[in-house]
Amino acid sequence: MESLSAVLPITGIVLFISVFLVPMEVGTVMLFLAGAVMLILGMGFFQLGAEMAMTPIGAGIGHTVSKTPKAWLMVLIGFLMGTIITISEPDLQVLAEQVPSIPNLTLILTVAIGVGIFLALAVIRIKFRIDLSKLLILLYLALIGISFLVPSEFLAVAFDSGGVTTGPMTVPFIMAMGVGLASVRTDKDSASDSFGLVALSSVGPILAVMILGCFFKPTDASYALGEIPSVITTRDVVSLFAYEIPAYAGEVMISLLPIAAVFLLFQLMTRHYHKREVKRIVMGVLYTYAGLVLFLCGVGVGFAPVGTFLGEALASLSYNWVIVPIGMLIGYYIVKAEPAIQVLNRQVESITDGAISTKAMNRCMSIGVAISIGLALMRVLLHIPIYWIIIPGYLIALLMSLFVPKIFVGIAFDSGGVASGPMTSTFLLPLSLGTCRAVGGNLMTDAFGVVALVALTPLIAIQVMGVAYTLKTAKLQKMYAVHPGITADCDRIVDLEEEGAV
Repeated sequence: MESLSAVLPITGIVLFISVFLVPMEVGTVMLFLAGAVMLILGMGFFQLGAEMAMTPIGAGIGHTVSKTPKAWLMVLIGFLMGTIITISEPDLQVLAEQVPSIPNLTLILTVAIGVGIFLALAVIRIKFRIDLSKLLILLYLALIGISFLVPSEFLAVAFDSGGVTTGPMTVPFIMAMGVGLASVRTDKDSASDSFGLVALSSVGPILAVMILGCFFKPTDASYALGEIPSVITTRDVVSLFAYEIPAYAGEVMISLLPIAAVFLLFQLMTRHYHKREVKRIVMGVLYTYAGLVLFLCGVGVGFAPVGTFLGEALASLSYNWVIVPIGMLIGYYIVKAEPAIQVLNRQVESITDGAISTKAMNRCMSIGVAISIGLALMRVLLHIPIYWIIIPGYLIALLMSLFVPKIFVGIAFDSGGVASGPMTSTFLLPLSLGTCRAVGGNLMTDAFGVVALVALTPLIAIQVMGVAYTLKTAKLQKMYAVHPGITADCDRIVDLEEEGAV
């Protein structure tokens, strides 16, 4: 039901556009609808699998590592876990194929090592209770400084690398690992310190790819814009998906094998899980595998080509500015279809005992991503340098982190990496690329960067929610001080206050 409610609005928007703005052939519409069905099924299976397998594996490893007295061993395990899981991330492999002048393996290993180093740093941060806000300010100021030394053609790709790294494979594991690391602590900051691993893991690849950019000089994009395949009958649609599924099945198998190997090795060494838990985790891995195959095939075959087609067609209209509000509307709903977003939202609701609800998180994330897509498409139409948006955006987010409760800082910076998942890289990026081709822009400097902007705005949106939460809490505390006899819970007081009964 959650998957259905997330995908239906996007499907409705695209169908509306096909009727009133950009007519599409019936075969293309059927291809898109088939992709939507696979998306719904795949996301459902993936969420179930992540809850059954990825979360327990990450939590178990984090809990065990946190008890290790040797700091060097914690660093080594963090580095290895970050590197292994990043190499298996499908989104990274997709991005690597699009970047010119750099061999795929070179880019993937660079990003993986960057994540490994910074995940090790995140482990040490939790162990020694280093303030996340100060650490993020230091790291992002360093990124901003180095960005002026990187070729402008490479800057957007560097920031995109940070976004695609934290995808559906890495987020459930890393999030749960953070909870496991903080679970042995009993201090007041243990819950807030469980967040921030995804945030720091997103910094690593940006810095690593920036350094790599000083040695490679890409001058032109090698991105092959996806064309909609010719399909006429329903049999053509079924045949196309049947032809593509084995390739996605092989990619996902390669992605899951390292995680399965880590689980097997961890269980043999520690015997951390009981027999029933092992069976549940194995079933969870199978659900995750089936879900990702269906999800990625549905998005790649049914959604991505339509995204490119819509971007090019809308940008070719005499009133091409209409693509900005349409993109914002798609961005508002598309973030709910990101599998890793739902994993993060559940983790947040669990850690905060419902104080930060899944509904509130979804609303803030949707607003943030809608703004970012609007900015990205406006940037393509007007050829605005990414510097003008990225640098002020991160400075605002870092400044806010000094005044927002710690738990919101961790959640906000984690949300940025999580928001830019497979739906962004396989629908919104093609939408941006199609728009760029229609207006005659430079793909490297104009079209790329949409993933980076999607990763940026949730940082501000979630922290705004943190400010509102702080103000509401202070108001309730004042009410308790004035009326000490009140014993109703906070939610009921807020409800009554909104109804005008208090």
